[in-house]
Amino acid sequence: MSRVEVLSPRSPVSFDFDIDVITSCSPRSPSGLSASFPREKRLTNAILAELLYTSSHVVHATEDDSEEVIVVPGLPPVYRGHREFHLRQGVMKAAQLTAECEPDAEKAFFVADLSYVYKQHLRWKKNLPEIEPFYAVKCNPDPYVLRLLAALGAGFDCASNGEINLVLPLVDPSRVIFANPCKATSFIRQSARAGVDMMTFDNTDELHKIARVHPGAKLIIRILTDDSKSLCRLGLKFGAPMVTVPALLGKARELNLDVIGVSFHVGSGSYDSNAFSDAVMRARMVFDMGKDAGYTFTLLDVGGGFEDPTFEASASVLKDAIEQYFPARDNLRIIAEPGRYYVAQAFSLAANVIARRAPPTAEDVDPDSENPSVMYYINDGVYGAFNCILFDHQSPQPYILSLDGSFHVPSTVPLRPSSVWGPTCDSIDCVCSVTQLPSTLQVGDWLAFDNMGAYTICAASQFNGFQVSKVTYTAGGEFGREVREALRTFAS
Repeated sequence: MSRVEVLSPRSPVSFDFDIDVITSCSPRSPSGLSASFPREKRLTNAILAELLYTSSHVVHATEDDSEEVIVVPGLPPVYRGHREFHLRQGVMKAAQLTAECEPDAEKAFFVADLSYVYKQHLRWKKNLPEIEPFYAVKCNPDPYVLRLLAALGAGFDCASNGEINLVLPLVDPSRVIFANPCKATSFIRQSARAGVDMMTFDNTDELHKIARVHPGAKLIIRILTDDSKSLCRLGLKFGAPMVTVPALLGKARELNLDVIGVSFHVGSGSYDSNAFSDAVMRARMVFDMGKDAGYTFTLLDVGGGFEDPTFEASASVLKDAIEQYFPARDNLRIIAEPGRYYVAQAFSLAANVIARRAPPTAEDVDPDSENPSVMYYINDGVYGAFNCILFDHQSPQPYILSLDGSFHVPSTVPLRPSSVWGPTCDSIDCVCSVTQLPSTLQVGDWLAFDNMGAYTICAASQFNGFQVSKVTYTAGGEFGREVREALRTFAS
């Protein structure tokens, strides 16, 4: 098994996040359900059976790894056990709180498996050993994700003072890049005070601001690349066209600023691995332009755009391009800005069916119709975690977490075209316009959504008075033991 070095924290950390501590529900504890809640009693009975079944799949403590829970001051605990186990436990807890008439008892919740983040880091080191990952904080500024990646030696790509303040308690400023080409002057000044020197630019005005308030900055010119094969085309907003680069470098030299390298971004969610090759070629041209302007560049930032399904293909193209255009790399530092690659699949969301609109009788439903005959309403939507539909062009699809008080959904259950909607009083709050769901799905059942870790929590709002869904953490996957050890070592 591959091993990674765990680094020490830069200074003691206490995050002041207002996050409820989510406690476990023991199958041996009284359920507190009265006879007036038959559905909840059925659900609890089903959960007890599931817990007994699942116990054989849960990672238990050993003599040399005895801590069941990782606790960091100011943060929720990190549990053991597989993600599905905690999704089901969350449903069990909701049933108990419902029986106790707790307000918002059935609220939606995330389960984050930190071992997935660890696995992705090992995968990165195996495929791109020369390239230092600087995690894009904007993708998901989760405190445990930041702590774990800091412990594993990653740097951080920040776009604001707020993001810089999140990571500086964890790492040295040299492991931070202020990768926003268009910054407020006050942000640049604060960056200087914090010791964060690496920052990007793509225009003349930015150079004048930096010269005034942070003349010692280590600048990286961000160039425009072909991002037409990406979900989010960042080139619409950022990146200096190649024809403008000589003049920008000339102005930087005139202002006595230190430009140390080149950055690019092929777009967020790139689905064309060859885009990296073209971008590296352009970067090589800018390195040569830098020499003409009197600079010797020592840094290449290959940006983000790494997708989980195509990562190996992109890594191969990127390595080949670097070898072709930068064959001599003794004095070259190469970094990247992966975001969704690390966290997309680490988070799952469980949501409760809070309402339903359907024809009066089953006979009124046309089973052969391709149009949704039933509308389901869940307690998270596009103003919350599903903002990724609007802002990140995602199409999350649900699966059944619990149905009629049971976690077991027979394959023989008939499906019908349905639509899924969020809880707000806004008609754009649509999670799935058409999806196949069991015909027996009712209010009180639970849906789950995987791949909910990227550009979800970070942009969620409390529109219409709905709270942002909270997170239960586990380190129960393949590398759970390594995650717990990394977090313990980092905390100490």
